Amino acid sequence: MFTEQDIYLYKQGRHFRLYKHLGAQVVMHGGVRGTYFGVWAPNAQKVSVIGDFNYWDNNTHQLNARGDGSGIWEGFVPEAMPGHKYKYHIRSRFQGYSVDKGDPFGFYWETAPSTASIIWQMDYQWGDEEWMQNRREINRQDKPLSIYEMHLGSWMRDPDNPERLLSYREIAERLPGYLLDMGFTHVEFMPVAEHPFYGSWGYQILGFFAPTSRYGTPQAFMYLIDVLHQHGIGVILDWVPSHFPTDEVGLGYFDGPHLYEHMDPRKGFHPEWKSYIFNYGRNEGVSFLISNALFWLDYYHIDGLRLDAVASMLYLNYARNDG
Repeated sequence: MFTEQDIYLYKQGRHFRLYKHLGAQVVMHGGVRGTYFGVWAPNAQKVSVIGDFNYWDNNTHQLNARGDGSGIWEGFVPEAMPGHKYKYHIRSRFQGYSVDKGDPFGFYWETAPSTASIIWQMDYQWGDEEWMQNRREINRQDKPLSIYEMHLGSWMRDPDNPERLLSYREIAERLPGYLLDMGFTHVEFMPVAEHPFYGSWGYQILGFFAPTSRYGTPQAFMYLIDVLHQHGIGVILDWVPSHFPTDEVGLGYFDGPHLYEHMDPRKGFHPEWKSYIFNYGRNEGVSFLISNALFWLDYYHIDGLRLDAVASMLYLNYARNDG
């Protein structure tokens, strides 16, 4: 899945379409349909993929380390099919560290408190061609703009069962009319990427490439955006490149030592949110974040991103006492 040019751009921090290469990609290989797995773990001694297809046995499907120094492990598993749950079992070269991790590029995750990634294909037949062709004109800076910010799970509940969250498709039936009646031109969704703690409102992300399964499948989220576009409503998404939670299944200590987070605790740990901070000086991490931003624009037709907690990314003394 990687050319030499891909690897070069990745190491330079200038590969912005990693979601087409890493993660779980359903492909045909040698006339056989299966799943290609690719994961960045430069400090690993062994990486294997475990899941429904091998009874979660970490000895069955071991991935191969590329010999180009990229730190990428990859392999093809014909038994792995869409809908199967999976994780990466990583044994580090450091201090005997061993852990099962979710896929940093996984397109779909189990609903919390479960934590496995799910193999998924991203096919969808869009119906918003008119919007996509005209949105450059619609979104011009001199055009009227009125944005409705909302949290998908809090906006409306099932009247007959207030404890039940509405699905993406149910929201698609109700939201466009409400926005148009209220005179809004755009809707801004608070983060939808998969998050373990619902009380965070989505700002503590585990699955950066997966809309939360609390409301349905990736295609159901695509449908919601599709319907909004067909009603002439733009969609903005809150994007969180500032930090991520410390849950073991997530990005923290991914392959033993610090990988996605900064190794200096003064730069790598947020004292208010008790979360890890990305290492913006690591090129592969930069490629990860920019790829994630463009992923939502590419696969989900998002019209714009609102960056969360920018101040915490810019200022080293953010939320820290003098000295």
